[in-house]
Amino acid sequence: MAKQQEESHAEWLARLAELSKEKQESFMNGIAKRLGHPRLTSAPKHPYRGAPPFWQAYEWTLEQRIQGFTDNFLSVGGHVARLESMADASAFIAGKAEEMSARSVLRQDEPALEALQLEEKLPSGASVTVWNSDDDTSWKAVAAGADFGVVQADYAVAYTGSVTVLSASEKGRSVSLLPTVLFIIIPVERLRTRLGEVLTTFDETGREGLPAGIHFISGPSRSSDIENDLTIGVHGPGIVYALLVG
Repeated sequence: MAKQQEESHAEWLARLAELSKEKQESFMNGIAKRLGHPRLTSAPKHPYRGAPPFWQAYEWTLEQRIQGFTDNFLSVGGHVARLESMADASAFIAGKAEEMSARSVLRQDEPALEALQLEEKLPSGASVTVWNSDDDTSWKAVAAGADFGVVQADYAVAYTGSVTVLSASEKGRSVSLLPTVLFIIIPVERLRTRLGEVLTTFDETGREGLPAGIHFISGPSRSSDIENDLTIGVHGPGIVYALLVG
């Protein structure tokens, strides 16, 4: 205490900082000694940054992409159907609505989804609502109560079995997150081999052009605790269908 009174506050802080550095040096030297090599005091050289050239050039054929995506999506509990046309996709969703007794369907406000004409295809008693079509509606509540959510993928990645869905005012994130069952329509021309092909498009867009949200969906919602007990559907749809069209 007497020593602290003799030195100024600035000197006291400087002395504590020096003691802290000495302890840090001793700690790091101890780790290097235990690892059996000299202490590293400079950053190691990076031979390259990002994906290596061989991976950037890696590309599957369309059929390989479809098969790879299907295998990976199925492996995490998702469902996949290969369909020839959007009319087939409409019939598929209507059939599942009949099978699961679905009564409420929420879709994003996109021309391709409007062309499905689900209002005419769904069984009697089922209704279709369109995201953000009414300013007075609580659309998150509608999404939370919906049996089916229907969205269209902006991209899909075969190597990881992932689907990318971008958010906008007419493409609410809740449509893919909150309904019990999710249908993702994927035109096969939007299916890429590697994730890097999709991420590059966002770099090229630039910060100002980025959407409100970029969501990667790889099968149904999955969550597990520290004892590895797996639960499906906790944070999102428990059933997810990827409909590959084309």
